[in-house]
Amino acid sequence: MKLLQRVPPIVLVLVSIFSVQAGAAFAKHLFVYFGPLGTVFLRVFLAALVLLLWARPRWREMSAAGWRTTLMFATVLGGMNATYYLSLERLPLGLAVTIEFIGPLSVALWQSHRLLDVIWVILAAAGIALLNPFSGALDPIGIGLALAAGFCWGAYIVLGQRMSGSSLPGQQGLALAMAAAALVLVPFGAVAAAPVVSNGWWLLAAVAVALLSSVVPYSLEIEALRRMPTRVFGILMSLEPAVAAMMGLLILGEALGLNQIVAIALVMLASYGAMRYAKPVDHPG
Repeated sequence: MKLLQRVPPIVLVLVSIFSVQAGAAFAKHLFVYFGPLGTVFLRVFLAALVLLLWARPRWREMSAAGWRTTLMFATVLGGMNATYYLSLERLPLGLAVTIEFIGPLSVALWQSHRLLDVIWVILAAAGIALLNPFSGALDPIGIGLALAAGFCWGAYIVLGQRMSGSSLPGQQGLALAMAAAALVLVPFGAVAAAPVVSNGWWLLAAVAVALLSSVVPYSLEIEALRRMPTRVFGILMSLEPAVAAMMGLLILGEALGLNQIVAIALVMLASYGAMRYAKPVDHPG
């Protein structure tokens, strides 16, 4: 942890973005063995195991209100990961992340309520329109799943802000939430994930996905947010769709058309504008 404190927070966020998108691309390779739900269960379960051993949360110290918020956060976390992985089965990585990004963008616009925000709404809508979800070129179920993941992502942000004030500090609260999310996913993915114990390479790959997709990025983001304004953090996160498209091309061979690249650029520009020109939020105390 002392080593992370010497790294500039912008670098931490950039590494986090590349890590989580590389993890998603590698996870897609595991779908053939475990399916998307089995893969997401392995990711969340193994990440929870690592975080519990690392953070050793003092769960007895948490209040009843903290438990309620943490359990709601865990449910949203599990739903966000499950619907996202299900969308990846039907959509290219870059497009799934672009559609999912509507969630945090909506939260940013909802918290602002300014005339300038109409521009960002128009840009985001133009980007989604360029994807032309009614043309049949993209899987409509995949689009719906990506939108559901975006809705969960928005709820994740709202509940995450609430949890930071009522849960245990740092990775302790995250470890408990991740463990609870793994329990939420047991009925959906545990059986599909069971064959992992029969193959050491599968287990190693699943651990790598858990580290890349959850443990590394979440830990880096928590450290970065201690030392940088949330608005700057949000601006950097607007790079996610472009990095996802690049990882999809390099790792999965998923090439995108010109209209899809422009769509990603418009959603990124809308996200950047919403975060860059957002009004500061007053925090009590």
